[in-house]
Parts: sequence; C-alpha cells; structure tokens
Amino acid sequence: MLYNRTANEGRQIAIGVSSDAGASWRWTTISKNRFDDRPWVEVAPDGTAHVIWNDGGVAYTASRDRGTTWAPTVRVNDQGGSSHLAIGPAGEVAARVTPLSASGNKYDAGVDLIAVSTDGGASWQKHPAPGTRDWSPDFMSDATPRWVEPLAWDADGRLYSLWTDKKGVRLARSDDRGANWKTWTVADTTVPPFFPYLVARGRGELAATWFTASNNDLHDIQWYVARVENVTDEIRVLVSPPQSLESRRARADRGGAVFNDTAGEYLATAFLSDGSIAVVSPIQNRPEGRAGFTWWKFH
Repeated sequence: MLYNRTANEGRQIAIGVSSDAGASWRWTTISKNRFDDRPWVEVAPDGTAHVIWNDGGVAYTASRDRGTTWAPTVRVNDQGGSSHLAIGPAGEVAARVTPLSASGNKYDAGVDLIAVSTDGGASWQKHPAPGTRDWSPDFMSDATPRWVEPLAWDADGRLYSLWTDKKGVRLARSDDRGANWKTWTVADTTVPPFFPYLVARGRGELAATWFTASNNDLHDIQWYVARVENVTDEIRVLVSPPQSLESRRARADRGGAVFNDTAGEYLATAFLSDGSIAVVSPIQNRPEGRAGFTWWKFH
C-alpha cells in the first residue's frame, strides 16, 4: 500500500512475489486509485492467491500463476472497508466488510457484512455479520476501537467470526458459509476488550488474541491469547494471563506525556506444527528509541 501522509489517504496497492525466499521480488501494481487502503492477501490450497482491498468499496483480484498475471478487478461490495480475508479448505473466500474504509476517510452506516465466494470471486453471497457492534465514524466517541474484524475457516469448512463488545469477546460459527450462526462468549472482561484476531486449523481448533484497556486513552493496555476448541456445539476455552507490550508514544495532546500504544490494530497469530500458538507483538518505543518485534510461544 502506498500512503500519502500529507493528505492522509492511500494511493496505490501493489503485490510482490518472491520465488527465492525473499532474496528478490517481482512487483505488480493492481490498483492506483485515491483512497486505496487495507490490502489482505491469502493463498488457497490450490495455490491461488486472493487479494482484497478498499477505496470506499471492497475490491478483489486473484492470481492462479504465482503472481505472473492477475485477474480483472471485481467489486465485492460497492461500499465499506476490507476488514479481513480468509480462505477455506476447498478454496472458499470470505471477506469481512465493515462501515469504515479509505483509511478512515469514509463511513457507510449499516454496512456490516460477510461476503463469501465459492467460485473464485465470480459471485459473492452476502450475509449480515453475527452479533451487534458499536461503530464510531470519526474515532471520537466512546465506541469500541475497531479495524480488523477477523474471520477463519477450519478444516471442516466451518466459518468463524470473532469480535468484541464493551463486556467481552464473542465467537460465532457458521456451518453454511455465513447464512446462519451460533454464538458463544470466549471471555467476559471487566474492562473493554478491542482489536481481536483469530486463526484456525484442524477440526475446530482456534487461537484468538485481543487487547484490553480501561478507557480510550489506552494507558493501561494489556493483551491476551486464548486457545479455543469447538468440535461440538460447545466451546472449551483456555485464556492466558495478561501480557504487556513494549510500545510507547508521547502524545502532543497530553503535553508530551508517554502512553502505552498497541502499535497496530491486531496481534499476528499462528499455530505451529507442534500445536503451540505463536504470537508476534510489535516494539515501537519511540521515547527510548527501540523498535522491533517480540516472539511469544504459548503451549
């Protein structure tokens, strides 16, 4: 993504492909529109690379030849933002479409859906997202901070959605590609949770992360990782103790006082081959001049 910091808006989406473990790259520009934002790329089991992004509506393209050529762009939805992308075991494509788009420059009230394609993006079936969410069009209200609303498919082709509200972390599962949902509570919290993330593997094996903070100043940020098992119609949850980030920033609107910072809108999570859960958290400690990442492993 190419971003114009002066105008505070995206200008381009490009995809890089490497066939030598990152030693060299071949780049293709797939969009060059004002407000281009929030690209996601996932590779299906058959090797097809799927990409979505937004510019006030959600766009999609795919490559079936390792990035040499890309299909003509199609519109998943004419409004909303590309909040997340997930690929199922049979190549199903699920796109999370939310009200905010264009780097926060656009807000389409009521656009809160999950779009699923089973024919490589040629057509999309759209359903309302499960649960209820509060959205802020300008980030100035006390609504729950939101950007990524994650989706995940398990090996049985069941689709999962994770989100937060002011009192807890919620999980829903659909056995019919988003038409109907069953919902559970992953965690009840005493302070508002926000910025969740979700991955899945095997039959109903899930890993989720989220942050908590007592108010929108985010001065007391902590984060959690949870292992969730969902083989039957119940869930089994194991939540970690609270963890801390090493990300800090000085806020000009608070007289230069240093506050904790999430340094992003989710924590990248993955299952390892031994079944443990890996989490990568950012280090952006500007007052102390430290930058990098921390690797976490949870058994």
